[in-house]
Amino acid sequence: MSHASLSPAIDHSAPTNPAAPPAELSLEERLTLVNAAMTARLNEAAVAYEVNTAHIPTEPVDLVDVVTVPLTPTLQPPPESYPTPVAALLQRAHHRLLTGGWCKDVLVDEDGARCMLGAIRAEARGDSGLEASAASVLLDTIRRKFGDVDSVPSFNDAHGTGRTPIRMVDQAASLADARGL
Repeated sequence: MSHASLSPAIDHSAPTNPAAPPAELSLEERLTLVNAAMTARLNEAAVAYEVNTAHIPTEPVDLVDVVTVPLTPTLQPPPESYPTPVAALLQRAHHRLLTGGWCKDVLVDEDGARCMLGAIRAEARGDSGLEASAASVLLDTIRRKFGDVDSVPSFNDAHGTGRTPIRMVDQAASLADARGL
């Protein structure tokens, strides 16, 4: 039994008509084709980038670190004070760091900026018991987030900017309030 070919028979003796010359494309058509080709190339490059960088470890951005302050800084009054003494002290220290500046390696620098402990000491106004309680809550807050930290001053001095230390003082005020201190 013979199997017939499913493809049409081609008569090689018949004259072949040459293909019609390609029509001239308009500018819009050429731009559309170039756009489609570039989009395909950019999509390929995006996939290649993702594949080539997938092994690089990255840490997610903490949105608290994003600065959202007015372009022209103005002195803001301190927020409503916490009702408990340690929380209120830490809140005042936080406000002092925001308005007076943050420093490291000293309690107070020549410009009047303070470290975390320097701000607490200034706001405690000589009450060493209140100061010690605030420093203890602050150290606990730091250890909750960063693990084993030796002391508040060592944590403060380990940072190049005041963003994280100032945020920790604010979080310590919230923790002290939650504890009723």
